[in-house]
Amino acid sequence: MKNITSSIQPWLTVENSATAEKFYKDAFSAIETYRMETPDGGLVVRLSVNGAEFWVSGQLKDSGETPSKNLKQDVVRLILIVENPDEIFQQAIKAGATEVFPVGEEHGWRLGRLSDPFELDWEIGKPLTEK
Repeated sequence: MKNITSSIQPWLTVENSATAEKFYKDAFSAIETYRMETPDGGLVVRLSVNGAEFWVSGQLKDSGETPSKNLKQDVVRLILIVENPDEIFQQAIKAGATEVFPVGEEHGWRLGRLSDPFELDWEIGKPLTEK
């Protein structure tokens, strides 16, 4: 039996999963690693940004799930750690994200924050190496 490596993979429930899938592919160069479409038009996808995986689905009817717009932004914030935060940050802005604060250096990180079209906040950055 294969050992499973532990990981935490956020599951984002949004109003339109197909639109979200396109945004994350455009914004973060995410690739699809899993896809399930349901007969009623529902979509669940697992996306990967250089191995960092997260799930996206639409709100399922009669499931009791709450779409992301009902979350307070201070409850969940996602941090995407990449080698090139300036480039990915600008790519996300061009794809439709809104800047919260620009990429800069503070507290040992090169980091910026943006809100995606689904009202989720993302920090895009990388830790700085000591010189």
